[in-house]
Amino acid sequence: MLEKVRLFAIRHCLFSSGEKVIVGVSGGPDSLCLLHVLDRLKGEWDLKLHVAHLNHKIRGIEADEDAAFVEKVAREWGIPFTIEARDVPALAREKGMSLEEAARYARYKFLAEVALKEGAKTIAVGHNADDQVETVVMHWVRGSGLAGLRGMLPRSRLVVGGEEYDLWLVRPLLDVTRAEIEAYCCEHGLTPRFDLSNLDTTYFRNRLRHELIPYLETFNPRFRELVRRSAQLFADDYDFLHQQVEASWKEVVEREEERGIIFSFPLWKSLHPAMQRGTLREAVRRMRRGLRDIGWVHIEEARKALMEGRAGIKITLPQGLVLVTGYRTFFIGEEGFVPSEDLPLLPSTEGLEEIALKVPGETLIPQTGWKVKVSLSPLSQLPPDWERNPDPWRAFLDWGKVSGPIRLRPRRPGDRFRPIGLKGGSKSLHEFMIDEKIPQYLRDRWPLLVDSEKILWVVGYHISEEAAITPETAEALIVRFEKE
Repeated sequence: MLEKVRLFAIRHCLFSSGEKVIVGVSGGPDSLCLLHVLDRLKGEWDLKLHVAHLNHKIRGIEADEDAAFVEKVAREWGIPFTIEARDVPALAREKGMSLEEAARYARYKFLAEVALKEGAKTIAVGHNADDQVETVVMHWVRGSGLAGLRGMLPRSRLVVGGEEYDLWLVRPLLDVTRAEIEAYCCEHGLTPRFDLSNLDTTYFRNRLRHELIPYLETFNPRFRELVRRSAQLFADDYDFLHQQVEASWKEVVEREEERGIIFSFPLWKSLHPAMQRGTLREAVRRMRRGLRDIGWVHIEEARKALMEGRAGIKITLPQGLVLVTGYRTFFIGEEGFVPSEDLPLLPSTEGLEEIALKVPGETLIPQTGWKVKVSLSPLSQLPPDWERNPDPWRAFLDWGKVSGPIRLRPRRPGDRFRPIGLKGGSKSLHEFMIDEKIPQYLRDRWPLLVDSEKILWVVGYHISEEAAITPETAEALIVRFEKE
């Protein structure tokens, strides 16, 4: 056992000489074996151990006895310790989690807090080879790609509730079976605690352990060995593919922002399906640091929708993320995210019913940094370039065709528009915005200049034929949007 753990730790660079290691100890066979082995190896590697135990307040007096047992062992072996309690059932109700998920969240949050308090960079836990089998099968049953099928890693960054810590989580016993651990405990006179909840098959993992995996072993007695070997192969394949994903990422991602990641639509569509999935998954990982709620199905449904190539698609992803397609780009980001490239171009009407404009005068659009300047001018005094008008944020309208006060507002259901060039016809504003390739995520906040009867100007695009200047125009209305 000692040699097996030593070689595994060296092969996977689990520890650095002289460092402090937080050891998660529940009191069961796995964690007690881990603590004993590390205690024997600490002199060789100059490790400073610190025991951490969390009472989940799930099992009443038995949980209290587990905590007392861990404290007794730590004192007898001369190892510093931190023992605390958290009300996991209350946490599960508060966060709407299953008891299993809440316990995991509380446990790793506690271990992170102990590590930060003690100035440690490494946390060791007692996951073993049989735990690895259960994890891989669980991910397979739930629907996972290579990232899940590789199972637990010997060494990985600690992620709790989507938050990534600058801490390493290591699993020195990941190559050791449960039977070997029990034999080691017997050989060294260790008397671990036994958690009866491990027999409760209402927990998903326990059903896998006690029902599904033994059943699968009736088809292949070496099933556990097969799964562990497959996990290693998947891990190698994942590492290779991840290198390819990183190369593809640089090609297809245009920008990364705090609240979203923007992709080039045509370049992404040209990727191999494996790279398409990989880049989508990487975007979710970067946005959410931890993929526990993002399964293969979510990624594949998003990929298939993107391959349709249509603008205006919106896909809801778990953990508050959305995927939204435009004409040239698409993004994965927070609900309500607008790429920063678009923000300077948009004097947004978000949150506004409408705003009256001073004629003549200057009106600020609240919370946007934009202002609207309105003036009146005889036709003969218009600037020389007014007919070709190279400025998309300026419009020249016939003041005599304007009915009532002019206002700025977002679109409304049923809006119709008569753009110049349609020869008297009209079209729905929705159809116009699609034709003009205004991104779907901007349409509800795009500013419209209106009077009491009609849309005068879809700002930045076309003016209405009903307000166009003609030779009979006596006075022109000039509207100009400026960024402060």
